[in-house]
Amino acid sequence: MRTRSAWLVAALALVATTTIAPSPGYSANPQVVVDLSTNTGSLRYGATGFLYGLANDGIPSDTMLAALRPQVLAQKAPGGLQHPDGDALQVAPEWKRTGGRDIQIYMQDIYQAWPYDNLGINDYLAKVDTMVRKVIADPSRSSYVYVPINEPDWIWYSGNLAGFENDWKLVYQKIRSIDPTARIAGPNYSAYNSADYRSFMTYAKNNNVLPDVTTWHELGDSFFSGWYTHYNDYRSIETSLGISPRPISINEYGRPQDLAVPGNLVQFVTRFENSKVDASLGYWTTSGALNDLVTHNNQATGAWWLYKWYGDLTGNTVTVTPPTPTGSLQGLAALDSAKRQARVIFGGSPSVNDIFSADIVVKGLASAPYLGSSVHATVLGVDGTGQNASPGPYIVAEGDYTASGGQVTVPLSGLKGSAAYEVLVTPNTDTSAANTTRYEAEYAQTAGTAAITYGSNTGYSGTYFVEGYGASSTATTKFVVTAPNNGYYNIGLRYSAGPFTGAPTNRTTRLGLNGSTVTNLSLPGTANWNTWNTVTTKVFLNAGINRIDVAAYTADDSDAINVDYIDVAATTGTVTSYEAESSANTRSGAAAVSANSSASGGSYVGWIGNGSANTLRFNGISAATAGRYRLVISYANGELGPGAANYNSNIVNRYADISVNGAAGSRLYFRNTLGWSNWWTTTADITLNAGTNTISFGNSSTGYAPDIDRIQIAAVIG
Repeated sequence: MRTRSAWLVAALALVATTTIAPSPGYSANPQVVVDLSTNTGSLRYGATGFLYGLANDGIPSDTMLAALRPQVLAQKAPGGLQHPDGDALQVAPEWKRTGGRDIQIYMQDIYQAWPYDNLGINDYLAKVDTMVRKVIADPSRSSYVYVPINEPDWIWYSGNLAGFENDWKLVYQKIRSIDPTARIAGPNYSAYNSADYRSFMTYAKNNNVLPDVTTWHELGDSFFSGWYTHYNDYRSIETSLGISPRPISINEYGRPQDLAVPGNLVQFVTRFENSKVDASLGYWTTSGALNDLVTHNNQATGAWWLYKWYGDLTGNTVTVTPPTPTGSLQGLAALDSAKRQARVIFGGSPSVNDIFSADIVVKGLASAPYLGSSVHATVLGVDGTGQNASPGPYIVAEGDYTASGGQVTVPLSGLKGSAAYEVLVTPNTDTSAANTTRYEAEYAQTAGTAAITYGSNTGYSGTYFVEGYGASSTATTKFVVTAPNNGYYNIGLRYSAGPFTGAPTNRTTRLGLNGSTVTNLSLPGTANWNTWNTVTTKVFLNAGINRIDVAAYTADDSDAINVDYIDVAATTGTVTSYEAESSANTRSGAAAVSANSSASGGSYVGWIGNGSANTLRFNGISAATAGRYRLVISYANGELGPGAANYNSNIVNRYADISVNGAAGSRLYFRNTLGWSNWWTTTADITLNAGTNTISFGNSSTGYAPDIDRIQIAAVIG
């Protein structure tokens, strides 16, 4: 969804005041029933998709994406004019390296206006030819899905189904003539319409132009009561026409008032995962923010945590029965027999202002005997924060529950309509209470040979720990932590390293941060596997989300450890600041000092870039030792592109080429700060020499770098 006319914006404002009426029989204490005995298939994670969710390489940061298990991205066409940024081919490298699956290309975004410029089908076919040739030359070719026509019912095909079908055929055949292996998605209506979909699929079958992926949008109130009707009706059309089932992608979903509200979004997530379809959050505000899951580029809104919980589900989904199929309160659950865990995410109420109670009933325990006859349940909540940073989840309840009749009931009260919730169900092996500043290994994402076995060990924290590090170079525990501010934090790794045949007394493990190695930790051996020790490392974290990996890295047993948890606590460390306007620096060309009362020291340097002559060089950057350092840049960028007055402003993310000691520059994109007096920070890693260094900012293109307030330098390890 992109810019609409004024009357539509007014209509959306009216929609924003409506709520979903409670279903008949809605009680004061509804039940969400999770049946562990009914396996409903592999997790698709399909609802973790984004329309214009990425803007430029690194916006948002890799860390924000990787934790979510991203699936489908919809972006503008190569060379498209619809938005200043977000070219599908340019964002593909980040999408793929963070685990993304498909990238849909909105081909009509080659035009700037909405509704699109109607210059005739021949003009468009020529542009299609150019776009497809760019795609087939791209390294990520196999990941792309073409969306030839977007929202035909909103553009010049409204009321002209035959005209749309004819042009669909022409464009489809043009794509196939250049890219025979192309995957093509459509018809991409703004809402599901049974009669039009039957007509379109009939025509497409008869003319051998069936889409490989069937798409439409779910952007209105009708989704909540009508999703299963839409889905089932479409599947019945395929069956009646003898068409093999197509993958379904709802490549725009959510009303404007849903985007940053966990309690509303969980209703979409559960329905889409139940139906095993893909879906991308709608575009209502700014690009490059994962549709309001991210703020300041690497800080999480409350809604981000819901999708992080969704990505944490492992194993297979199981049946969840909400109070009513079309009601507000919905839930999704998965059972992982290898981890011996069940996880439930749930939430939703007729109004985001509601306070309500609910019972989470977990039955079918006999089919998961490894959970035992008494289970431990930890319930976490996360509130909506709008487009502001979230402090993260909080503890709602925790307890042990003895099964009766093969089930347990977790009663909850004081639940918020705007919030979402997660229930972690494990064997009743807890030895300490949950703690939101302590990150338990058994609840983190694991990779390689890392395993959670719930054996007979003692002395651990929480409900158990992660093992499997012996004779492994793949075992990894991935902790996702949140830091309120840029700065130093003590990372306390609690582990055991008992006697192990072939292993040295003292062990090592690799500590990673946001995808890069920080250090190899030396870990003194422990007397036995039930004795635990903590080694603390002081690390500079970015404000917002950070991923801390504890990884095996040798093939022998020198890193044979068990991982219990990490603690994260703010501390102090040396951070050196350098003001951009300082007379010690060198400005060239048009780069100039300007006053701004919101800037540090009241001044900043602007007019950097727009040609290679206009640069800012910081001189006298001191480093005690050679190595990797954190460069924290305070900047402002309020530039807007064409169509900036629309409700989804076309922001421009500026970049700078940053050179250390005169070496070749490294390009860094800066998230738009939505105003020239809004000073945000972004962080990059640089390598400094021992002694004095220089750091230069420039942009040799026709664009400018952001305004620079100051930089701060900090060692990665304090």
